[in-house]
Amino acid sequence: MSGVGSLLVMANIVIQKKNEVFLKVECEPHIKYELADQFTFDVPNAKFMPQYRNRYWDGKIRLFNTEKGEIYVGLLDKVEQFCKNHDYSFEFSDNKHYGLPYEENDGVSKEGVKDYLTNISKVKPRDYQIEGVFDALKKNRRLLISPTGSGKSLMIYAVTRYHVQAKRKVLIVVPTTSLVEQMYKDFVDYGWDASKFCHRIYGGRDLLSDLPVTISTWQSIYKQDRKWFRQYGVVIGDEAHQYKSKSLVTLMTKLDNAKYRYGFTGTLDGTQTHKWVLEGLFGPSYKIINTRDLQEAGYLARLNIRCLLLKHDPRKFDTYEDEVQYLISHDSRNKFIKNLALDLKGNTLILYSRVAQHGERLYDLINTNNRKVFFVHGGVDTEERESVRQITEEENDAIIVASYGTFSTGINIKRLHNVIFASPSKSRIRNLQSIGRVLRTGKDKVKATLYDIADDCTKGSRSNYTLNHLVERIKYYNEEKFNYDIITIKFGTIR
Repeated sequence: MSGVGSLLVMANIVIQKKNEVFLKVECEPHIKYELADQFTFDVPNAKFMPQYRNRYWDGKIRLFNTEKGEIYVGLLDKVEQFCKNHDYSFEFSDNKHYGLPYEENDGVSKEGVKDYLTNISKVKPRDYQIEGVFDALKKNRRLLISPTGSGKSLMIYAVTRYHVQAKRKVLIVVPTTSLVEQMYKDFVDYGWDASKFCHRIYGGRDLLSDLPVTISTWQSIYKQDRKWFRQYGVVIGDEAHQYKSKSLVTLMTKLDNAKYRYGFTGTLDGTQTHKWVLEGLFGPSYKIINTRDLQEAGYLARLNIRCLLLKHDPRKFDTYEDEVQYLISHDSRNKFIKNLALDLKGNTLILYSRVAQHGERLYDLINTNNRKVFFVHGGVDTEERESVRQITEEENDAIIVASYGTFSTGINIKRLHNVIFASPSKSRIRNLQSIGRVLRTGKDKVKATLYDIADDCTKGSRSNYTLNHLVERIKYYNEEKFNYDIITIKFGTIR
């Protein structure tokens, strides 16, 4: 890397690790202000946030602190690019505790990783998984992007085993209790005696353990002090796209002894801000493979998307909330979802946003048939959710009515044939993660269908809010090269 081999005596910028979270940048004040400008971003939709409305915040995120001269270690490559673009010389200064800002692991090779993965797992590794693990172990810090169904848990397992073998303590952070148990189970399935190595934390479990690996929800640990976090030399963040909230950023910044940092995610939200925050916390991003390649290789099911556009009488809504309330309480719309779910062959997942206002209504409507129907929301404990998942793997025509928060991310059901979007959303992450639920292949399953329910209430020249959200979703479908069609249904034809 430039700047390492021959240090410049009179460099414009001197870069040193403060710890494993932040770089210390020393330079003239005018350069600091230029860096601050380079690493300042407008937050999308900030004007709708209470902090902005109440003038507590200007709607910007700043990744370079001019007062302290600090920036995330994971943004080193972007600081270097800044120097090159502005023709500034730079040098790296060695910190006696944390070393040089940039280090690579020369002790790994692709062939070595392949042999290692083959030896530690009952599951044969795929070529792209070998590439992903090699890149992670080589670079020490990485944001690894790989779609749902690509086998991220095997890659996490391999990275974990490597560091345990090197006598380092590993912290694996996941968003839900279900994923704690699923990660633990995956490790067992790969052939590891996880009980001897892995401690699980959630729901009041003991925070202290001598075992080398901790698997925890972020909610269970983020309030712990820095001393607790300093026991870990390695942090792995699963579903890393969620690491932009204040609590998760706080957690990651407390891990100032964790030299080895790996984030795994299938989806980013498409904004530069989100990507740079994650790269800052973990490291530069590396896209392992995309969904289309996985489908063509037969690793994921073929997907058809049917956008069912329900045509309402023209209606103007003063606010987005008014429109949502109209839609989720609409009897004909809810009966349409019910009839659609009961008519479909195979296991079906219905995703909704609001438990009491929408989820309960849909469940009560659908749960009058001979079909097995399950209702899942935040109040359903981990054991029951896992039971639903296992039962569904053995069923042919089960229906799960689940909130986006519980089933859009991380839950693996191979024998899931259909997904219904019952509640409108424009979130790129939510939509792509939800689609990921239905893409896994299973017994007698090679294809899957998404039913994207949208609503046209257009009055005059102004489109309604949720119709505009459909337009956003179609952009995502085009980006991912998914096959889709749009079917307009007049309410008079709805049973």
